[in-house]
Amino acid sequence: MATDRSDQELIEQIRHDRDQQAMAALYDRYSRPVYSLAFHMLRDPRGAEDVVQDVFLGFWQRPFTYIEARGAFGPWILRVTRNRSIDVIRKRSRERSPGSDEAAALFEERIVDPEPEPGEQVWTQSVAQQVRVAMQQLNDAQRQVIELAYFSGMTQSEMADHLGIPLGTIKTRVRTALRRLSDFMADSEAWTDAD
Repeated sequence: MATDRSDQELIEQIRHDRDQQAMAALYDRYSRPVYSLAFHMLRDPRGAEDVVQDVFLGFWQRPFTYIEARGAFGPWILRVTRNRSIDVIRKRSRERSPGSDEAAALFEERIVDPEPEPGEQVWTQSVAQQVRVAMQQLNDAQRQVIELAYFSGMTQSEMADHLGIPLGTIKTRVRTALRRLSDFMADSEAWTDAD
């Protein structure tokens, strides 16, 4: 049964057999957290649904974009979701007048659903606790760049300008921080208990 298989087993079936049941199992496992993240970044149910479709369709079409050596699938697909949501926000902000308060407010990233189902609430709280613990594993410089990237929506170039630090240093800090977070989260059962 597809739902009993690990993420990596499902991914291999998608890559080599184009197994639609394996894709459906991954979708069932991760669509709620993907939608929750997209919704809380965009504040728009239709936009969040579009992001979910884009994220999963993109993975179906290009399953080798996920590289298992870089970390677990759960954190990866949420990074893809975050990046896709930021693309949507930037597109919308260009369509509005520059400096719009509404466009700036869209960058607020809150992962907690205001009306979650009980099972989703337990899973979300578990993930939030794991993220808090993982963030404590970072040093101050690494934590700072992750917070600027994920909670303020800054690009690496914007962080370099904001902090007055060379871009290469920012890239190293972000890469190191993401690797440490990914390693920590890969050891957590939170990502595999989504269903």
